[in-house]
Amino acid sequence: MDLQNLTERYVAAWNETDPTARRKLVEDAWATDGTYTDPLVATRGHDEFDATLAAVQSQFPGLTFRLAGPVDAHHNVARFTWHLAPKNADEPLVIGFDVLTATEDGRVASVVGFLDRVPQG
Repeated sequence: MDLQNLTERYVAAWNETDPTARRKLVEDAWATDGTYTDPLVATRGHDEFDATLAAVQSQFPGLTFRLAGPVDAHHNVARFTWHLAPKNADEPLVIGFDVLTATEDGRVASVVGFLDRVPQG
């Protein structure tokens, strides 16, 4: 199972601002009943996760997610740190840590996210 590739597809969905293209990324990478949970939201299924992506993009226009280092993975589980920042900025505004679990067919079953640094105010 290529968890590096699945993680990259997951991050790409966070960055895709075209609603049709974003939805295709979600449907291709996520299990139908896949879940996403972080301190601010809990979702199940494509519709709820896609709506969360749209809401975050609206809240942070012009910012992009990127992996902050290598994906550490074994079996069907990956963990990774990510940054949210303006495209060419060195310093991220938000830093998070996610744990992704994949289905046997290589799609996202669940993601549990943690926010390590968020803007104040």
